[in-house]
Amino acid sequence: MQITVSGHHVEVTPALREYVLSKMQRLQRHFDNITQMDVTLIVEKLVQKAEATIRVTGADIFANAASEDMYAAVDLLADKLDRQLIKRKEKARRR
Repeated sequence: MQITVSGHHVEVTPALREYVLSKMQRLQRHFDNITQMDVTLIVEKLVQKAEATIRVTGADIFANAASEDMYAAVDLLADKLDRQLIKRKEKARRR
């Protein structure tokens, strides 16, 4: 799995990059067919946003989250992506 972390109006520090990578590695436990993941961290005035696009076999999954703290936004993003991946895996299993 290839993970790309970029920042928009924010410098991605090594500590922030490692935090994002550790949270996104957790997603691979639930769904094995992840090929690429693009994470963008955005700062707009007082709102910290995190967006991610995951490319899996057959589809692209997108989620975004916003909070006053960047680490909290990354946590929310990971939870949303986790729910979407589990839902996709269960749909595929039903077929």
